[in-house]
Amino acid sequence: MMMFDYLNILVGILILIIGVMVGVAFLTLLERKVLGYIQIRKGPNKVGYMGLLQPFSDAIKLFSKEQMYLSYSNYMCYYFSPIMGFILSLMIWMLIPYYFNMISFNLGVLFFLCCTSLGVYTIMIAGWSSNSNYSLLGGFRSVAQTISYEVSLSLILMSCIVMIMDFNLMKFSDYQFLTFFFLMFPLSLCWMSSSLAETNRTPFDFAEGESELVSGFNVEYSSGGFALIFLAEYSSILFMSLMFSLMYLGGYDLNLLFYLKMIFISFLFIWVRGTLPRYRYDKLMYLCWKIYLPISLNFLMLFIGLKIYLI
Repeated sequence: MMMFDYLNILVGILILIIGVMVGVAFLTLLERKVLGYIQIRKGPNKVGYMGLLQPFSDAIKLFSKEQMYLSYSNYMCYYFSPIMGFILSLMIWMLIPYYFNMISFNLGVLFFLCCTSLGVYTIMIAGWSSNSNYSLLGGFRSVAQTISYEVSLSLILMSCIVMIMDFNLMKFSDYQFLTFFFLMFPLSLCWMSSSLAETNRTPFDFAEGESELVSGFNVEYSSGGFALIFLAEYSSILFMSLMFSLMYLGGYDLNLLFYLKMIFISFLFIWVRGTLPRYRYDKLMYLCWKIYLPISLNFLMLFIGLKIYLI
């Protein structure tokens, strides 16, 4: 029986990884289509019906290209940091219980914060081990940015945790008879823009500043390494969309509406990329430490007060 359980868990994890990979593939296609229409042009529309097979042909192209080995790089770190980043971005998805092997994390929020915190090390090591000044600067920027926004993300999360008094993400659906989006409207907007900064997305994509850092920390990566960094980033975007739906849009229920909400939040990530120019780096730090931190702290005090008063 024990062996059968382990096999069941293994099959479940494989299905989860395949599902996330397919989701990421079509998210890249959605992004290219939406950006195309924002810029008044067509997106990919040649490969397959209306370009549906484009992500798969891109994946085949990237993974079949020749892998470059840098003479002066710290080889092991350079080679394994994209793989570790990819594994970490997939590990976070275990937080969500599915129809099969229902693993429910009682300390899910802490696991989420641990995985997102570890993700920054992979970018830092990728930037440092490439032994290029551009990639090193991209890695430094990413570390400063991610650590700063983790503080505000954690405090915003704490406001939600105070309201439900549990670290289990599944408890959000039990308490949201009126969605937290209305109760915590400013906080939800802060979470949205902080998650943009956390996943290195426009307008906060300073780790990959093409205009000044020649693509940033991943400048020395090509073929498979670049593809894995790319997949990790888009997997994080999907998970951040899922977290927003969980926390502010009515919690977790396995129906079509939940996934539509999640797709809509992912669409917002892309919409922002097509609309807003890149922010200035000092303004990014100012926004985090002087605006989001006081707002999230004040709301935390408010919700703690509400909780004490209601009890």
